[in-house]
Amino acid sequence: MVPRLAPAWPAWLFRWRAARAPGASGQPSARDGASGARPGGGPRRFAGASTPVRRGSSSSSSRGPEVVLTCERYPVQRLPFSVVSAEDLAAFERIVPGRVVTDPEELEASNVDWLRSMRGCSKVLLRPRTSEEVSHILRYCHGRNLAVNPQGGNTGLVGGSVPIFDEIILSTALMNQVISFHDVSGALVCQAGCVLEELSRHVEERGFVVPLDLGAKGSCHIGGNLATNAGGLRLLRYGSLRGTVLGLEAVLADGTILNGLSSLRKDNTGYDLKQLFIGSEGTLGVITAVSILCPPKPRAVNVAFLGCPGFAEVLQTFSTCKGMLGEILSAFEFMDAECMRLVQQHLLLASPVQESPFYVLVETSGSSAEHDAEKLSGFLEHVLGSGLVADGTLATDERKVKTLWALRERITEALSRDGYVYKYDVSLPVDRLYDLVTDLRARLGPQAKRVVGYGHLGDGNLHLNVSAEAFSASLLGDLEPYVYEWTAGQRGSISAEHGIGFKKRSALGYSKPPAALRLMRQLKTLLDPKGILNPYKTLPAQA
Repeated sequence: MVPRLAPAWPAWLFRWRAARAPGASGQPSARDGASGARPGGGPRRFAGASTPVRRGSSSSSSRGPEVVLTCERYPVQRLPFSVVSAEDLAAFERIVPGRVVTDPEELEASNVDWLRSMRGCSKVLLRPRTSEEVSHILRYCHGRNLAVNPQGGNTGLVGGSVPIFDEIILSTALMNQVISFHDVSGALVCQAGCVLEELSRHVEERGFVVPLDLGAKGSCHIGGNLATNAGGLRLLRYGSLRGTVLGLEAVLADGTILNGLSSLRKDNTGYDLKQLFIGSEGTLGVITAVSILCPPKPRAVNVAFLGCPGFAEVLQTFSTCKGMLGEILSAFEFMDAECMRLVQQHLLLASPVQESPFYVLVETSGSSAEHDAEKLSGFLEHVLGSGLVADGTLATDERKVKTLWALRERITEALSRDGYVYKYDVSLPVDRLYDLVTDLRARLGPQAKRVVGYGHLGDGNLHLNVSAEAFSASLLGDLEPYVYEWTAGQRGSISAEHGIGFKKRSALGYSKPPAALRLMRQLKTLLDPKGILNPYKTLPAQA
């Protein structure tokens, strides 16, 4: 939990907001009262706000019209896998007794992605509790040539976590045990089905934090986070998962258990095999357990929410922020005015600052409240005085910190209520980060309901979203491959942190050369010769 900042802040800083915002004295109001926190995180809400939908929950799959089958919406052909028989179901019942799901109503949520843009037609869901059970399942499916779709919290945004046809869904939801935690090294070892927020709570009670934070933390599984190499909100401070994962356990397509659950920080013995599975999206093996390094919990956390008059000022604020805050800077997020309108309209969250073309969220995390207060005070005074920031507010206690983070973290939820959403997650040079949004607005015109941009400026990650009243093939044709070509022209990446999944597999060549694609195929063939693991995902379809 975030501690309250103890030292006295300069009087001018509180006058800055007190003159503008009702409720700035600390009493709850429509502006700085309780708001929606991170999805699934026991959120507080502004008065009148609707209950937030937890990403990956069944409540999200029960609203709105029926989702069109993926195989009907997209040009994809079923590969020659076997079809599940009564004998197969009996075999699965022997492996995981009482945990074979065939009820169509129970299967509905697992067949549909969180965005409600893809739908499979799986008739079987298996719920193992141990790596040995996963091994028995995969060994059997390998022998029978049955395709398997590994699934964690089902919070993915590129169609990687749901079946395309009738693949067997292998859920890690019951693999949710913490195996060990070392309170000196900070090494956490747990099963793949542990929910990220519950892991965070577990280590925070011991004075540490998980080095990954996502808006979907209340639903996503740590195994799925690794499988997609999720980036999250604090990559700027703690780096990517590839650097914080110490080891993992994975089950290969033929049932072989590869146990690499090392807790060593230094192990220079041959190939680093765990890196093959991080970001492989379940196509090379099923991650069943993980060892991850957790840093100490910061003693002082502060969040500033700022309004900027233009994107040039956002960039200059970021440069100033890095120079003046240095080692305590833990997050630097931006969102445009359309994003603010979305969370106001659909979630009834109120803006804590005056209307601006862009908004910036700056978080600091450190070990000394007084030290951090002094540095942040100097930074805020500078950006206000130089005109880089037109307005802003500061949060030093847990409730207000969550209130400000909700404005950024719940944009995806607000978008899901705005209609059908075309989502793009790209990495670009920071000076060109918003140009793609501007270009698309001009290109699409009235075809699109909204074109919005937000993301992690600290690591050059833009979340580009285009909403429409309903799915439109012509709008999709104007978006793709234009977005990918534009990104490739800037030597960017077509996927910064969401993975490739099903939706981006045909575009992988915009970011990877032919030699890399050939090697990826060779690795897939080596580890999964029959191609039963998460087929139709990640790699482009072969001609």
